[in-house]
Amino acid sequence: MCELLAMSSRRPTRLTFSLETLAAHSGRTGRYRDGWGAAFYQDNDVALFREPTAAGDSALVRFVEAQGPGTTLAISHIRRATRGAVTLSNTQPFARELAGRMHVFAHNGDLSGIERTGNLAFDHYRPVGTTDSEHAFCALLERMRGLWDSTSRLPSLDERLSIVSQFAADLRKLGPSNFLYADGDTLFAHGHRRIQAAGDIAPPGLFLLSRRCADADEPVHAVGVTVAAGFQEVLLIASVPLTDENWRPFAEGELVAVSAGQVLTAELA
Repeated sequence: MCELLAMSSRRPTRLTFSLETLAAHSGRTGRYRDGWGAAFYQDNDVALFREPTAAGDSALVRFVEAQGPGTTLAISHIRRATRGAVTLSNTQPFARELAGRMHVFAHNGDLSGIERTGNLAFDHYRPVGTTDSEHAFCALLERMRGLWDSTSRLPSLDERLSIVSQFAADLRKLGPSNFLYADGDTLFAHGHRRIQAAGDIAPPGLFLLSRRCADADEPVHAVGVTVAAGFQEVLLIASVPLTDENWRPFAEGELVAVSAGQVLTAELA
């Protein structure tokens, strides 16, 4: 399986991270050499960096680590290819436009038979690559399109949460379904099951850490991750804990909505 990382903060900040360190912290460095990607929100748009190569061999990774743009919301993915060739089109995160803003999706798991599942079909949005993850993203956007197209305003959190919750429940029927989805306003994170240290597939699929920084001169440090100094509220979500602090594990099937470094709601989807 792959590695996921997301950051949400109250104020724009620079998030720098070592993709290789994140993979190493999971104990699976050698297995995560099939691509990497990072999306940094800039208002309703995203600065998206992706390569279908090992992070440790990439000059672009070094650039992103040192010069990643300031943001209040970032999503990163390290790939281990289980479906689809090692190509750019199969490299996450995926980003698509809907209602004049970029939506971003990254998935960790194995969705067996998704292409034959009628309620996870699509019409307007179609995959560029061949992964089950991108198929899932297109199916989610197909559901979201009706909601966003029906109004000129930002749909309510409850309306969006209802769709994402049902989508998560449908994915879980197919296999491990940890994902991060952002619409430029809110980050939705769903934790299910993943390969654990003992080799079994079990919960938790994600972990969450919330930090409030009162010292303007003190950056937020985690293994492979640094959030720039400044009075700040920061929330990190990752596949595995990145510090020795009290990261909260997601319950199996838990869906969390996050904005501006705070949890808006958490529920079992």
